[in-house]
Amino acid sequence: MRSLFRLVAAVVLCTRPALAWEYWGGDRGGQRFSPLTQITSDNVGTLVRGWEFRTGDLDARPPEVMKRTKFEVTPLLVEDSLILCTPFNEVIALDPGTGAQKWRFDPKISMAQRPANRFVCRGVAHWTDDRAADGTACKSRIFTGTNDTRLIALDARTGKLCADFGNGGEIKIDAGMKLAWPGEFQITSAPVTGRGLVVVGSAIGDNRRVDAPLGAVRAFDARTGQPRWTFDPLVHDAVEAGHSNVWAPMSVDEERGMVFLPTTSPSPDFWGGKRPGNDEHANSVVALRIETGELVWAFQTVHHDVWDYDLPAQPTLARIDAGSDMRDVVIQPTKQGFVFVLDRDTGKPVWPVEERAVPQNGAEGEQLSPTQPFPTHVPPLLTQRITADDIAGMLPGVRSSACEKLLAQSRNEGLYTPPSTQGTIVFPMTGGGVNWGSAAFDPVNQILYANVSHAAHIITLIPRDQAKGFDPPPGHDFGQQEGAPFAMSRALAKSAVGSPCNKPPWGETVAVDLKAGKILWHSSVGTSEDLAPLGIALDTGTPLVNGVAITAGGLVFTGAMDAYLRAFDARSGRLLWLGRLPVPGVANPMTYLWKGDQYVVIGAGGHSEAGTSVGDSVVAFRLPRQGEGVSLLARLIDRPGGRFAAKAFATGAVLIVLVGLFWRWRRRRRVKVV
Repeated sequence: MRSLFRLVAAVVLCTRPALAWEYWGGDRGGQRFSPLTQITSDNVGTLVRGWEFRTGDLDARPPEVMKRTKFEVTPLLVEDSLILCTPFNEVIALDPGTGAQKWRFDPKISMAQRPANRFVCRGVAHWTDDRAADGTACKSRIFTGTNDTRLIALDARTGKLCADFGNGGEIKIDAGMKLAWPGEFQITSAPVTGRGLVVVGSAIGDNRRVDAPLGAVRAFDARTGQPRWTFDPLVHDAVEAGHSNVWAPMSVDEERGMVFLPTTSPSPDFWGGKRPGNDEHANSVVALRIETGELVWAFQTVHHDVWDYDLPAQPTLARIDAGSDMRDVVIQPTKQGFVFVLDRDTGKPVWPVEERAVPQNGAEGEQLSPTQPFPTHVPPLLTQRITADDIAGMLPGVRSSACEKLLAQSRNEGLYTPPSTQGTIVFPMTGGGVNWGSAAFDPVNQILYANVSHAAHIITLIPRDQAKGFDPPPGHDFGQQEGAPFAMSRALAKSAVGSPCNKPPWGETVAVDLKAGKILWHSSVGTSEDLAPLGIALDTGTPLVNGVAITAGGLVFTGAMDAYLRAFDARSGRLLWLGRLPVPGVANPMTYLWKGDQYVVIGAGGHSEAGTSVGDSVVAFRLPRQGEGVSLLARLIDRPGGRFAAKAFATGAVLIVLVGLFWRWRRRRRVKVV
């Protein structure tokens, strides 16, 4: 039966018209799966660079501004164009075969603002007005949100503003209160569309204050921009908190008329004494009627979150073999590394979820939940506790003394250890686990793939009387948490040389069989080449906030915090290919078919928050055409450690020549003296 199901699924997939990447997550449900099979495990090693496009930001923007960018975009292929946004919300359409620019729209956001989550735009949304006549302006539309909280509609073919939408093509979204600073409130992820509406969330600065802006999700008429509904995930009864917002990408089930929201923790993140109870519907997968905003169901993954374990990932909509029958589900990966699988109509877990006792004795005034939900069928994608045995060292068998001291002086009782004035180990760190890159699902083989990070944070609560004038040490994130009795400090648990305290790998791709509830493989992703001095490439893996793209050709593509796009064998996790990038591609890759060639594309602009080099490139790879190929020299250099080895060789050769010349000079001098 399983073989028959795979055959039917393959036939259905192959007959779908979507050989492109028409939505941020590949499809409306974020499966990040392509049915394309031109590039396979047998020929992926021959991929060559098809084209590179530079947005121009690196040359046009001041260096101090570029240091506050994250290039996390995933392009769409719609209307015969590859359409993307830059960290500064410029929308650009490219020729899919050459990378040549077709049009560009600049919303002219201010460079003086300091967005809480840096300058970033993860993508745009596309919508076609089925009521408009063919050839009508703005029949096909691109929607984009901006760092200065505008929702903009553009003609997908020309890039011109849709004058009939909002105020001349845009809507200014009101945060509902005075912002603490320009940039406290922004839009970072792509909107979603369905049933004639466009729905948008928001990203709100964490840990500045209890009374932060509300985290409302807003829906507008996709034709006119008229407001249709607003939904605040947080139930405010007896709760003093601002936001439980939706900064991560959302998903849409067009047939059911439902939109699925991954919601965040309430403000502030690390002390919740003024928000008693479980904080519904924060930290939840929330299903709404897309036409009305009516709540259908909500499932909470963390009760009363004080760890910043919000839902950062797009809910993945899939049809799975649950063992007894086929089920339409919502798959939600989390920062903790859990995978919740929920019935799409009811929100009830497909497999049991247990409420288990967790550490207590929180900070003064805190009201912790005594239990937290733990999925029992699908195992965690990564370990969830760090011990002394996990500490790394510069030499085998020698642990970092700085890390041993950190662990010894901090609270460390495993997952959900409460934040404290003593300092608390939060592992996985507040960035995950899984982050905004989300997961990918193979509907044929029923396998889920996700990138995870392995690192710990130290969260320290600072009493209010000590917070005024507090000068955080270098590398520490500091938040006042105004309105709470504690401020907070957050820092990566790292050694004296700056590496994470725990042993590598620090980033992996994980494959899991959902039906069997079994991890199939995990592979280290990334090297230290772009983060370590001199470009030394240690095979440590790097933290991975981005996600993967998978194909019916049996491949898993992913970027990392070094300058390579990688392809892994989907069955075994074996690394098959690396493609050199100008700077790290900390973005989700995508793939499409164009005039007979399959392309794999990734945004390569680096990630200033992670300390990588920054750039402004979009790079496409394809199979070689006649007369093309990768030179032997490029094969030796365009791989981790290749440039370091080349520089070392060149330096050694120069030294040998200099020594030789010196020796000859000395010899001649001696001859003259004699």
